[in-house]
Amino acid sequence: MAKNVMDTLRERGFIKQTVYEDELYKMLGSESVPFYIGFDPTADSLHVGHFMQLIAMKHMQDAGHKPIVLIGGGTGMIGDPSGRTDMRLMMTRETVDYHCECFRKQMSKFIDFEGENGAIMVNNADWLLNLNYIDFLREIGVHFSVNKMLSAECFKSRYERGLSFFEFNYMLMQAYDFLVLFKKYGCRLELGGDDQWSNILAGADLIRRKEQQPAFAMTFTLLTTSDGRKMGKTAKGAVWLDENKTSPYEFYQYWRNVNDADVEKCLKLLTFLPLDEISELCAHKDERINAAKERLAFELTKMVHGEEKAKDAESKAKAAFGGDAENMPTVSVPADTASVCDALVLAGAAKSKSEARRLIEGGGVKIDEDKISDVNAEIPEAAKAKGEFVLHKGKKVHIRVVFTK
Repeated sequence: MAKNVMDTLRERGFIKQTVYEDELYKMLGSESVPFYIGFDPTADSLHVGHFMQLIAMKHMQDAGHKPIVLIGGGTGMIGDPSGRTDMRLMMTRETVDYHCECFRKQMSKFIDFEGENGAIMVNNADWLLNLNYIDFLREIGVHFSVNKMLSAECFKSRYERGLSFFEFNYMLMQAYDFLVLFKKYGCRLELGGDDQWSNILAGADLIRRKEQQPAFAMTFTLLTTSDGRKMGKTAKGAVWLDENKTSPYEFYQYWRNVNDADVEKCLKLLTFLPLDEISELCAHKDERINAAKERLAFELTKMVHGEEKAKDAESKAKAAFGGDAENMPTVSVPADTASVCDALVLAGAAKSKSEARRLIEGGGVKIDEDKISDVNAEIPEAAKAKGEFVLHKGKKVHIRVVFTK
């Protein structure tokens, strides 16, 4: 008998909360279940936070269940208040449509849309944007208690600072999405991050109340570091899956540099490596953990950008740490670049001259093997003479800088 996908998800650390767990476990172990995860198109690329949901979808699909990818073209025009203390900027219909198209292209690389249980993609703008408000209140609003809604975690943090009625409708609309997908596709399970628990549960409750049929909710643990911070952020911002926003090398380096304490969790949640292999990789907590980090970085980069770009990123990373300038990341700067501060900014190692000065003052900058301590320092004559140098920022950023003629 095939393994129940709930066992797989639980073993790998995905599951945070469920309802009617025994009933859900039995259903997932005995039939193909249509399920959905929603993605609000608030940017023109998926990021690391979305990536974890795609991996969960793949586990479900491999176990014979049918994924429904819901693009929030309608709810995205309101914005989800979950996990926020401010109100999201409202997007135009044109912006939302463009983001939806970008998502569609990216997801096709990760989710199988062919075959008997091939994924389908829907846009809730198709049913939300033309809703009759009075009918919606009579048919859907009657099933919701304002007191219960205000006690939901997603509203608590906003309640004292001010929660607009505009955003207050988000829970109803997400619940309505689940109802529509239940009626149209037989969808009986919604999955999502644990910060979505209240919204997901509202949809399952709505189906049980209105349709008198079983519906289920399951949330996943959030992808956080060992000290509780959300993963997927760098000094430059989010870690995107679009290589034009986060290069394959930057993507590789992000995972290569995760904390030792987070490597095993990331391997379990974000790769498909067998658990016994992961345990073996992470058995040592000394410098040998670096092999696990390299495997994590390679597997994820291969999954997102393909094996060729993963190998290229891996070789560049090893070159940077091994001093092989020919194969490390290379940038060109004008031949008349004089100051180290200018070189840091032009090479992308600092966002501004003020940040460059802070890096130098902190003792984190070297040109080749020369440590730079003067914020007004100029690039050494030896570096200018050979037409290139290696710029080191801290222990983890190493860039070959070449002067253009």
